[in-house]
Formats: sequence, structure tokens, C-alpha cells
Amino acid sequence: MLEMLSYPFIQRALVVGTLVSLCSALLGVNLVLKRYSMIGDGLSHVAFSSMAVATVMNWAPLTVAIPVVVVASVLLLRLSGSGKIKGDAAIALVSTGALAVGIFIISMRSGINTDINNYMFGSVLAISRSDVALSVGLSLAVLALYVVFYHRIFAVTFDEPFARATGIRVDFYNMLIAVLTAVTIVLGMRMIGALLISSLIIFPAMSAMRFFKRFAGVVVCAAVISVVCFIAGLTVSYEFSAPTGASVVIMNMAVFAVFCGAAFIRGKVKKNQE
Repeated sequence: MLEMLSYPFIQRALVVGTLVSLCSALLGVNLVLKRYSMIGDGLSHVAFSSMAVATVMNWAPLTVAIPVVVVASVLLLRLSGSGKIKGDAAIALVSTGALAVGIFIISMRSGINTDINNYMFGSVLAISRSDVALSVGLSLAVLALYVVFYHRIFAVTFDEPFARATGIRVDFYNMLIAVLTAVTIVLGMRMIGALLISSLIIFPAMSAMRFFKRFAGVVVCAAVISVVCFIAGLTVSYEFSAPTGASVVIMNMAVFAVFCGAAFIRGKVKKNQE
């Protein structure tokens, strides 16, 4: 572990990855409960497309991707809320369209290169010092906004009609969740990859829900699981020279399997006691 932490790129990955994992877990609980968890997959494809265009044009990828993905998240919310296009269909339309545009532009200009593969599959080497500064600042902003508006986000997640009746601006807080998710997706896909980043949203929340029923318990447990799995995945990636994104996802899968097994055993014991 000490040898691993002696490398600057590992230090950068650890800082950014821990913050992004924490943000993903907190937002993931809300998205899973609202049955909107696949928004991460859709937005990651949009982020890939925008980063691909930025790479071709020699622009800063994160600076271009963040506003584009935020706009895409708002568009997805509007499409889903209109009632004409269901949430899953809206995500499919935006994600596949954006992915096709990104691949087309890259293939026309320079072909699929190493940088684009890093965006697709993730790489700890792709994180620069400027990326760390931007990622830390935005991640802390996401965490701060989540904590400040925690009670309103809780109300909107569980009962929108009741929240609206009590005077809570439901549309605003839905928009806030979408925007925070968009920022988190962009920050995380450089390391985890566009194809795997949605797993950081889904797995920790689903694992925590196996054991906890209260919202606060699920949020705290999901945050702990996400951070621990990232650190474990980063360690496995370093030890076996494996892709970081895949290693982190495998750790999350293992924890989910353990939690499902433990929940099954607990249910059996409780049933026998009754």
C-alpha cells in the first residue's frame, strides 16, 4: 500500500476517486428509489461524445463536457416529464445518439486513439493535476449542495405529490439532482470509463438496500460501500495491472453478492425465530 501511494498518479486517482465515489453513492440512492438509475449510463455517453469532440478540437475535455452533460441532464428531465417520451426511452434516445456522434467525429478526424479509449474504459493515468483541482472543487460543491438540501431531496424522492402540496419546489429539486448527477458522471468517467461509470450509482445503493430500510441508513451505508470498493478496486488494479474501472466494478459486484447472501440468511433466521 505504501509503495502504491508513493506514485503521484495513484495519489491523484485516490483523491478524485474517493470524492466521486462518495457523490455517486449519495445521488445513486435517490436515483434508484426514483427508478431513474440508468440516467448515469445515458449521461456518460453524452460525456464521451463531448470529450471526443473536445479532444479533436484540442479543447480542455472536462471544461467542455461538464456544461454539455448538464444541458443533457436537463433535456432528459424535460423529455421524461413531458409524458410523450418515457424515462427509459428518453435515456436511450439521448445516449445512443450522443455515442454515435462522438464515434463518428473521432473516426472522421483521427480514428479511435488511446485518449478516447481512456474515456471509454477509464484510466488513472488520464487524470492531470488540473483535473484534480477541478474535480475536488466540483465534488465538494456537489456534497455541500446535497447536505444543504438533504431534507427536501428526501421529500421529493419518496413522495412528489406530498412534497409539492407542502410547497416544496419539486421541479427545482429534480433538476438539482439531475445536474449534480451530470457533474459527478463527468468527473468519474475519466477514471472509471463511460461504459462502467453508471455502476458507481447503482451498486452501492442496491447493496445498502439489502440491509437498511431507513433512508439515512441506506445513504450512509452506500457511501461507505462506494468508498471502500473504490479503494479496494484501485489496489487490485495496481497489484495486477488491471483496468481501474473494471476492478472497482468487480469489487462492487462482490459486495453486492455478499450483502444479498447475508440478507437472505438474516431473513431465514428471522423467519425461523417467528
